[in-house]
Amino acid sequence: MDFATTDLILAIVHHILVFSLAGILAFEIAMVRPGITEADVRRVAKVDIWYGVLAGLILAVGFTRVHVAAKGWAYYSANPFFWAKMASFAAVGLLSIMPTIAIIRWRRALPALPDAQQIASARRFIGAEAFLFVLIVGFAAAMARFS
Repeated sequence: MDFATTDLILAIVHHILVFSLAGILAFEIAMVRPGITEADVRRVAKVDIWYGVLAGLILAVGFTRVHVAAKGWAYYSANPFFWAKMASFAAVGLLSIMPTIAIIRWRRALPALPDAQQIASARRFIGAEAFLFVLIVGFAAAMARFS
């Protein structure tokens, strides 16, 4: 496989993974709400596992792109938008820990359901993740245009 094809495939896979993660985040925003049911808790718990898997894959493919793809490490390491994107991604990852722990606890406590305060707390973290996720997209666009 030639260099351009490798670069293209890595870019496509990276974008698919990022959009998939956005879909999971939207799913969690929709499902973690007052009135959550036992089935909803089980569903969110299953999907939340994929959130972590996709985040790991995004990192793996992203760092492969940085070191193997067209622009190379010298471009990325000197780009402040790259570092802003990385910082935002790390912050999203850290923020995702609390809802994940809550969802695991909720699943283990079934058939008891989370109370309104537990749901509100998880929603605040998920909302903060979503806000920072939007910043990641903005930093990625800026990174591609400014070096």
